[in-house]
Amino acid sequence: MPSPPQALLIDFGGVLTTDVHESFGAFCRAAGGRGDEIARAFRESAAARELLVERETGRLSETAYEERFSALLRADGLDVPATGLLAGMTAALRRDDAMWDVVDAVRAAGVPCVLVSNALDDASYEGYDLDRHFDAVVLSHAPDVACRKPSRRIYALAAARVGVDVARCVMVDDLQQNLDGAARLGVHGVLHRRADETAPVLRAVFGLEPGG
Repeated sequence: MPSPPQALLIDFGGVLTTDVHESFGAFCRAAGGRGDEIARAFRESAAARELLVERETGRLSETAYEERFSALLRADGLDVPATGLLAGMTAALRRDDAMWDVVDAVRAAGVPCVLVSNALDDASYEGYDLDRHFDAVVLSHAPDVACRKPSRRIYALAAARVGVDVARCVMVDDLQQNLDGAARLGVHGVLHRRADETAPVLRAVFGLEPGG
């Protein structure tokens, strides 16, 4: 980066938690499926991707999403009820303590931290005490956000929430396409794979002592 970063923007599922697709797979197997039904739907079905966008931008209610997506899954042979579908899909997610620790370290150094997440529901974020860890929380489906990564708008909004020039931000995400969108605004991207790789990078970028 040409100048020191002034804020950390960070994804939720798959970065601050265990892998989202592993949770999807566990849900499918528990329902008697092969394990790849949800991942394949998002990868191969235009209808599934359209539903995802509509829900993550808040244009489709949680109930309507569950009804329509469960119907797509049933058509693929996975017999799952609509009610509780989203909760089931993310039930196996677990927090990655090492990543939360580095967020806390960055924030303790006086750097604003913003959660920036494409959100399907609110329940997935419960129990994480987000207000204690973040200066701002930007969830795509919220009425005052209504846009999703990789739209440049969501990164600009996240930076504005903490009064920082978006080009002075660092973004951590597990999807390259989301980092590509942020890069169009000059955001420095860090592609997350594992905490033991990402945490040292963030400590170096923000000038923190190793393990500090």
